[in-house]
Amino acid sequence: MMIANRFIPPATTSPFRDDVLDGLTRKSKTLPSRWLYDERGSELFEAITSLPEYYPTRIETDILRDSAADIGGLIERGAALVEYGAGASTKTRIILDALKSPRYYVPIDISGEFLLTAARRIEAAYPALHVAPRVADFLGTVALPQSIQGAPRLGFFPGSTIGNLTDLEIHSFLARCKASLGTGARFLLGYDLRKSPDILIPAYDDAQGVTAAFNLNILARINRELGADFDLSQFKHLAVWNEAQSRVEMHLESLTQQTVTLGAVQIRFVAGETIHTENSRKFCQDAMRRMCSAAGWSTLREYSDADNQFAVVMLKSDDLPS
Repeated sequence: MMIANRFIPPATTSPFRDDVLDGLTRKSKTLPSRWLYDERGSELFEAITSLPEYYPTRIETDILRDSAADIGGLIERGAALVEYGAGASTKTRIILDALKSPRYYVPIDISGEFLLTAARRIEAAYPALHVAPRVADFLGTVALPQSIQGAPRLGFFPGSTIGNLTDLEIHSFLARCKASLGTGARFLLGYDLRKSPDILIPAYDDAQGVTAAFNLNILARINRELGADFDLSQFKHLAVWNEAQSRVEMHLESLTQQTVTLGAVQIRFVAGETIHTENSRKFCQDAMRRMCSAAGWSTLREYSDADNQFAVVMLKSDDLPS
């Protein structure tokens, strides 16, 4: 079956330029984490998920496999699976295999070519499935296919990506998902739990340097797409634990005093100054329940590993009976 709506256009580079100029001209320099995920960034992130230090993917995959039968039993036959930030759709197959005769798969991701390649693989593996990728920022409004409106709907947001978001962004995202998925929807959410920095920091600063390459790639993207002249050898990747904010922060540290040119704008760095590129928050389960409830979702099931390092929760619309 052919993939529907294959070429839904991605956002232009104008928002990218605006975000870069805004972030790099602030007193405390920053870049939105969503711009880490161009095609090369998405490839590097998929490589990160296979690293021995990066526990979230491994543990969440085990949780989903162990819980697949129960998850499948909560969803009616012929469902539509809507995946936010789909990436390579590695965990998707576990859920598709658990569902009873799923009819639709709608993966949403900002990295267009990477998303479409993954969607074609799913299409080949599940020929009876209607696959309708959406190239979009899932934090914005995403138009879902009209064809799925009559089907049971399951939102899927794995991989602890919710940890990249602020409280306000989490509330807006979950509320928007509830509105777009509609009455009767359910939502499967993965998130990382608080643990020792001795486990956390190596997960975001691996021995092979793959995470460093992923982080530095955003500077290469700015050079390529916006004509800047960052010298990547003059920056290094940092991962630090912020206890007060319960998050791992990724930064790019300037190794020297330097000036970077982006069009007519000169961006000055002093040695040791950083660009804050990403947060990965770690949650307690009570706090996550409260945030989901505030956005109109009730907790139906909670799944975790034996060491309580990662959690997956099945949510239901408050308008849906148990």
